[in-house]
Amino acid sequence: MTIVKICGITNIDDALFAAECGANAVGFVFAKSPRQVKPEQVRKIIEKLPPFIAKVGVFVNDVPSHILKVVKETGLTSVQLHGEEIPEFCASLAPLSVIKGIRVGSEKDIKMLSAYDFLQAYLLDAFVKGQRGGTGKVFDWKLAVLAKKHGKHIILSGGLTSANILKALKTVKPYGVDVSSGVESKPGKKDKKKVRDFIQKVRRYDAR
Repeated sequence: MTIVKICGITNIDDALFAAECGANAVGFVFAKSPRQVKPEQVRKIIEKLPPFIAKVGVFVNDVPSHILKVVKETGLTSVQLHGEEIPEFCASLAPLSVIKGIRVGSEKDIKMLSAYDFLQAYLLDAFVKGQRGGTGKVFDWKLAVLAKKHGKHIILSGGLTSANILKALKTVKPYGVDVSSGVESKPGKKDKKKVRDFIQKVRRYDAR
Protein backbone atom coordinates (compact mmCIF):
# COMPACT_ATOMS: atom_id res chain seq x y z
CA MET A 1 0.00 0.00 0.00
CA THR A 2 1.25 3.46 -0.91
CA ILE A 3 1.56 5.74 2.11
CA VAL A 4 -0.26 9.06 1.64
CA LYS A 5 0.80 12.15 3.59
CA ILE A 6 -1.27 15.32 3.44
CA CYS A 7 1.10 18.12 4.42
CA GLY A 8 0.66 21.76 5.35
CA ILE A 9 -2.23 21.07 7.73
CA THR A 10 -3.24 24.16 9.70
CA ASN A 11 -6.64 23.31 11.19
CA ILE A 12 -8.64 20.49 12.76
CA ASP A 13 -11.23 20.19 9.98
CA ASP A 14 -8.61 19.56 7.29
CA ALA A 15 -6.76 17.07 9.47
CA LEU A 16 -9.87 15.07 10.30
CA PHE A 17 -11.06 15.08 6.69
CA ALA A 18 -7.70 13.82 5.46
CA ALA A 19 -7.85 10.98 7.99
CA GLU A 20 -11.45 10.21 7.04
CA CYS A 21 -10.43 9.91 3.38
CA GLY A 22 -7.71 7.42 4.23
CA ALA A 23 -4.53 9.48 4.62
CA ASN A 24 -1.82 7.64 6.53
CA ALA A 25 -0.07 10.77 7.74
CA VAL A 26 -0.55 14.49 8.16
CA GLY A 27 2.19 17.08 8.16
CA PHE A 28 2.62 20.31 10.10
CA VAL A 29 5.07 23.01 9.00
CA PHE A 30 6.96 24.73 11.82
CA ALA A 31 9.32 26.62 9.51
CA LYS A 32 8.57 29.99 7.93
CA SER A 33 5.82 29.37 5.39
CA PRO A 34 2.25 30.44 4.48
CA ARG A 35 1.34 27.15 6.20
CA GLN A 36 3.39 27.71 9.35
CA VAL A 37 1.76 26.58 12.59
CA LYS A 38 2.54 26.94 16.28
CA PRO A 39 2.99 24.03 18.71
CA GLU A 40 -0.18 24.84 20.63
CA GLN A 41 -2.23 24.70 17.41
CA VAL A 42 -0.77 21.35 16.49
CA ARG A 43 -1.27 19.88 19.95
CA LYS A 44 -5.00 20.65 19.75
CA ILE A 45 -5.25 19.11 16.29
CA ILE A 46 -3.34 15.96 17.24
CA GLU A 47 -5.55 15.45 20.28
CA LYS A 48 -8.54 15.09 17.92
CA LEU A 49 -6.94 12.75 15.40
CA PRO A 50 -7.75 9.02 15.37
CA PRO A 51 -5.06 6.49 16.34
CA PHE A 52 -2.56 5.08 13.82
CA ILE A 53 -2.30 8.35 11.86
CA ALA A 54 1.31 9.50 11.68
CA LYS A 55 1.87 13.10 12.76
CA VAL A 56 4.89 14.63 11.05
CA GLY A 57 6.53 17.91 11.97
CA VAL A 58 8.42 19.72 9.21
CA PHE A 59 11.48 21.72 10.33
CA VAL A 60 14.08 23.70 8.36
CA ASN A 61 17.57 24.29 9.79
CA ASP A 62 16.24 24.30 13.34
CA VAL A 63 18.16 23.21 16.43
CA PRO A 64 17.75 19.77 18.03
CA SER A 65 16.70 21.12 21.42
CA HIS A 66 13.82 23.08 19.89
CA ILE A 67 12.71 20.18 17.70
CA LEU A 68 12.65 17.84 20.69
CA LYS A 69 10.72 20.43 22.71
CA VAL A 70 8.08 20.76 19.98
CA VAL A 71 7.76 16.97 19.68
CA LYS A 72 7.17 16.68 23.42
CA GLU A 73 4.64 19.55 23.47
CA THR A 74 2.60 18.37 20.49
CA GLY A 75 2.70 14.59 20.26
CA LEU A 76 4.41 14.40 16.86
CA THR A 77 5.41 10.88 15.85
CA SER A 78 7.99 11.80 13.17
CA VAL A 79 10.07 14.76 12.07
CA GLN A 80 10.90 15.81 8.52
CA LEU A 81 14.08 17.84 8.11
CA HIS A 82 13.81 19.98 5.00
CA GLY A 83 16.91 22.16 5.16
CA GLU A 84 20.66 21.64 5.00
CA GLU A 85 20.78 19.37 8.02
CA ILE A 86 23.97 17.30 7.96
CA PRO A 87 23.94 13.56 8.78
CA GLU A 88 25.26 14.15 12.31
CA PHE A 89 22.36 16.52 12.98
CA CYS A 90 19.84 13.89 11.87
CA ALA A 91 21.54 11.24 13.99
CA SER A 92 21.39 13.49 17.07
CA LEU A 93 17.59 13.20 17.06
CA ALA A 94 17.61 9.44 17.63
CA PRO A 95 15.51 7.55 18.60
CA LEU A 96 12.99 9.82 16.87
CA SER A 97 11.70 8.73 13.46
CA VAL A 98 13.49 11.11 11.07
CA ILE A 99 12.72 11.72 7.39
CA LYS A 100 15.30 13.73 5.44
CA GLY A 101 13.83 16.01 2.80
CA ILE A 102 16.01 16.45 -0.28
CA ARG A 103 15.29 19.14 -2.87
CA VAL A 104 16.14 17.55 -6.19
CA GLY A 105 17.50 19.60 -9.07
CA SER A 106 19.99 17.21 -10.63
CA GLU A 107 21.65 13.84 -10.22
CA LYS A 108 24.21 15.28 -7.80
CA ASP A 109 21.38 15.78 -5.27
CA ILE A 110 20.62 12.06 -5.46
CA LYS A 111 24.26 11.14 -4.85
CA MET A 112 24.20 12.88 -1.47
CA LEU A 113 21.62 10.38 -0.19
CA SER A 114 24.34 7.88 0.64
CA ALA A 115 25.45 10.11 3.52
CA TYR A 116 22.05 9.57 5.15
CA ASP A 117 21.84 5.81 4.67
CA PHE A 118 21.18 5.27 8.39
CA LEU A 119 17.74 6.87 7.99
CA GLN A 120 14.67 4.84 7.05
CA ALA A 121 13.22 7.23 4.49
CA TYR A 122 13.95 10.13 2.16
CA LEU A 123 11.41 12.65 0.92
CA LEU A 124 12.23 13.98 -2.53
CA ASP A 125 10.91 17.43 -3.44
CA ALA A 126 11.48 19.82 -6.31
CA PHE A 127 14.35 22.29 -6.02
CA VAL A 128 13.08 25.86 -6.30
CA LYS A 129 15.55 28.57 -5.32
CA GLY A 130 14.50 30.39 -2.16
CA GLN A 131 11.61 28.02 -1.38
CA ARG A 132 11.57 24.97 0.87
CA GLY A 133 8.40 23.21 -0.22
CA GLY A 134 4.79 23.64 -1.18
CA THR A 135 5.93 25.10 -4.49
CA GLY A 136 3.67 23.07 -6.74
CA LYS A 137 6.67 22.31 -8.96
CA VAL A 138 7.47 18.85 -10.37
CA PHE A 139 11.02 17.55 -10.75
CA ASP A 140 12.33 14.87 -13.11
CA TRP A 141 10.88 11.62 -11.77
CA LYS A 142 13.69 9.66 -13.42
CA LEU A 143 15.86 11.02 -10.61
CA ALA A 144 13.42 9.58 -8.06
CA VAL A 145 13.74 6.19 -9.73
CA LEU A 146 17.51 6.55 -9.48
CA ALA A 147 17.17 7.37 -5.78
CA LYS A 148 15.46 4.03 -5.17
CA LYS A 149 18.78 2.31 -5.86
CA HIS A 150 19.87 3.48 -2.42
CA GLY A 151 17.51 0.86 -1.02
CA LYS A 152 15.56 3.20 1.23
CA HIS A 153 11.90 4.13 1.40
CA ILE A 154 11.29 6.96 -1.08
CA ILE A 155 8.50 9.44 -0.44
CA LEU A 156 7.70 11.39 -3.59
CA SER A 157 6.71 15.04 -3.30
CA GLY A 158 6.71 18.14 -5.47
CA GLY A 159 3.82 19.29 -7.63
CA LEU A 160 1.66 16.21 -7.16
CA THR A 161 -2.07 16.56 -7.94
CA SER A 162 -4.95 14.26 -8.74
CA ALA A 163 -4.17 14.94 -12.42
CA ASN A 164 -0.62 13.55 -12.34
CA ILE A 165 -0.58 11.18 -9.36
CA LEU A 166 -1.25 8.02 -11.39
CA LYS A 167 1.60 8.79 -13.78
CA ALA A 168 3.85 9.50 -10.81
CA LEU A 169 2.97 6.20 -9.15
CA LYS A 170 3.47 4.19 -12.32
CA THR A 171 6.80 5.88 -13.04
CA VAL A 172 8.39 5.89 -9.60
CA LYS A 173 6.50 3.24 -7.59
CA PRO A 174 7.37 5.08 -4.37
CA TYR A 175 6.88 3.92 -0.81
CA GLY A 176 4.80 7.03 -0.21
CA VAL A 177 3.55 10.29 -1.67
CA ASP A 178 3.36 13.71 -0.06
CA VAL A 179 1.03 16.47 -1.22
CA SER A 180 0.34 19.99 0.02
CA SER A 181 -0.39 22.76 -2.51
CA GLY A 182 -1.85 20.23 -4.96
CA VAL A 183 -4.90 19.70 -2.71
CA GLU A 184 -5.45 23.28 -1.55
CA SER A 185 -7.96 26.00 -2.29
CA LYS A 186 -5.41 28.50 -0.92
CA PRO A 187 -2.17 28.14 1.08
CA GLY A 188 -3.01 26.47 4.38
CA LYS A 189 -6.57 25.53 3.46
CA LYS A 190 -7.32 22.17 1.90
CA ASP A 191 -9.91 21.62 -0.82
CA LYS A 192 -12.04 18.62 0.19
CA LYS A 193 -12.72 17.47 -3.35
CA LYS A 194 -9.03 17.62 -4.25
CA VAL A 195 -8.04 15.73 -1.09
CA ARG A 196 -10.64 13.02 -1.71
CA ASP A 197 -9.82 12.67 -5.40
CA PHE A 198 -6.09 12.46 -4.74
CA ILE A 199 -6.37 9.73 -2.11
CA GLN A 200 -8.95 7.78 -4.10
CA LYS A 201 -6.65 7.68 -7.13
CA VAL A 202 -3.79 6.39 -5.01
CA ARG A 203 -6.00 3.66 -3.56
CA ARG A 204 -7.27 2.65 -6.98
CA TYR A 205 -3.67 2.34 -8.12
CA ASP A 206 -2.91 0.17 -5.07
CA ALA A 207 -5.88 -2.09 -5.85
CA ARG A 208 -5.07 -2.57 -9.52
